[in-house]
Amino acid sequence: MTATPLDFARDRPLLAANLITKSYAGVRALSGVSFDLHAGEVHALVGENGAGKSTLIKVMTGAVAADSGTLSIGGQPVAVMTPATSRALGIAAIYQQPALFPHLTVAENIAFALEPGAVVRRIDWARRRRDAHELLQRVGADIDANRLVDTLSMPEQQLVEIAKAIGSNARILIMDEPTASLSEREVARLFEVIARLKSEQVGIIYISHRLEEILAVGDRVTVLRDGATVATHAREGLQRSTLINLMIGRELSAIFPKRAVPIGDIALELRRVSSRSAGVRDVSLNVRSGEIVGLAGLVGSGRTELAQTIFGLVPLDSGEVVLNGRGVDVRSPSAAINAGIGYLPEDRKQHGVVPEMAVDENVSLANLNAVSRAGLIDRDRERTLAQRYVDQLRIKTSSVASDVESLSGGNQQKVALARWLAISPKVLILDEPTQGVDVGSKSEIHALMQELAERGLAVLMISSELPEILGMSDRVAVMRGGTIAGVLSREDATQERILAMALGH
Repeated sequence: MTATPLDFARDRPLLAANLITKSYAGVRALSGVSFDLHAGEVHALVGENGAGKSTLIKVMTGAVAADSGTLSIGGQPVAVMTPATSRALGIAAIYQQPALFPHLTVAENIAFALEPGAVVRRIDWARRRRDAHELLQRVGADIDANRLVDTLSMPEQQLVEIAKAIGSNARILIMDEPTASLSEREVARLFEVIARLKSEQVGIIYISHRLEEILAVGDRVTVLRDGATVATHAREGLQRSTLINLMIGRELSAIFPKRAVPIGDIALELRRVSSRSAGVRDVSLNVRSGEIVGLAGLVGSGRTELAQTIFGLVPLDSGEVVLNGRGVDVRSPSAAINAGIGYLPEDRKQHGVVPEMAVDENVSLANLNAVSRAGLIDRDRERTLAQRYVDQLRIKTSSVASDVESLSGGNQQKVALARWLAISPKVLILDEPTQGVDVGSKSEIHALMQELAERGLAVLMISSELPEILGMSDRVAVMRGGTIAGVLSREDATQERILAMALGH
C-alpha cells in the first residue's frame, strides 16, 4: 500500500497484527501473536520481560521485519513495514528514555516532526515557535518552546515527545513504560493527556509493568507470555490477581513475601546528618540487623540524596554515620564500602551495571581484592565468585561470561545486587530495587530481600511504590524537604498516613 496518512474508518481497527511470528538465531520471540487497536482506545500490552512485547512493537514500527503474519493499518494491509512507512502511516512510539536532541530547543525538536526535510529552505523561526507552543498547549504542557531539551525534566521531555508525535499527525501512539521515572502527580498529569488524546480518536498502545496503572488507564488488556498471546480482556471486572496469573502462568502466593524476622541490634545509625550540596538536613534514623526500613516520600524529598550521602557520593557537612556502634568516615564510596555499606542505585543502566561487561566482571567490580593476586585479576576466582551468586540469586544467564546487556531487566538488577553482596555488607541500601522489572522478577527480588534480612543484614529500601513500601518494610520512614517527617511501624503504616506525612498534612 502507499505510505500516506489514512482516513481511518470508525468501523475498523486503526491497527491489526495477525499471527505475527519472529525468530532470532533459532529462538522464537513471537509465536503467532495477534493484536488490534481501535480509535479512541487505550489497549494495554503486558507480560514479563522476554514475553515478546518489545519485539511486537519493533514489528509494528518497522524496526524489524516479521517472519510471517500480516499488519494492517486502517483496514489496509502493509506489504513491507519500515520505520519511514510507519511514520508516514501515523504511528509514533514514545519510549522510557525520550529520543530528543538535548542541545537543541524544544521548538527545534518538534520541528523535525512538522517540517519537510528539504536540503535548502528558509526557516520561519516565528512560525516554528508558534507551532511548538500550540502543540505543547494541546497536551497540557506549560513549557517554553525556546528552552533547551537538556534543561527539561524527564516528565517534560515525555510531554515534548507526545507533542512531537501529535505534530506528525500520529493516530497510533505507542507508550513504552512512560511512567517509570514519574512521580504520582506527574503520572496523573500524563493520564489527563491520554484522556485528551482518546477524545481526539487517537489509539494508544500502553506498555507498563505497573498493573495498577494498566487497570486504571486501559480499555482492553492483552497478555503475552513466552512470545504468544495468552488472552485479551476488557478492563471491566479484570482483577490484578488474574493478570498476574496470566502473565506468569502460575499462581503467586505473594508478591511481597514478608515474614517476621528476629530484629537485632542497631546496625546503621544516622545522627543529625546534613549535606548542603545534597539538600539533606538534620536526618536522624536507625536500621537494625534483620530489619527492612522503607524510605518513602515524594520525588524531590531527598531520599536518593540521603542514600548518596551515606555512601559518600556527596559530602557530609555535619552529623555522624554510625555502624555497629562505631562512627565511620564516609567521605568516599570506597570508604563506605570498606566500612561495610553497599548501595544499589536507582539508575540500573547508568550506575548499577556496566552493560558491555560480562556478568563475572560486573559481580567482582566492588571487591577486586577478592579476585586478585599480585595486583592481577585471577579469572578463575572471578568466575567462581560470579557463579556462586548466579546460583544463589537464580540469575538467568547462559554463562557468567555473557554480557550483562543480553540479560532481562530483572536479571540485570540481580547482577547489580550480587556486586554488593560480594563485599559481605553489614548494611545494604536499595534505591528503587524493582523499578522497571516485571512482576515475576519483582517477586523474586522481594524474596531475596527477605532472605537477606533473615541472614541479619540491615536493609534501607527506597521506593516510590507504596504497595512495595507497605509490603516489605518493618518500619517506614517518610522524607519531606530533605529531612525525616516521621517514622511509622509496619502495623501503623497505611498509604493515607504515608502520603499525609509526605505532603506535610
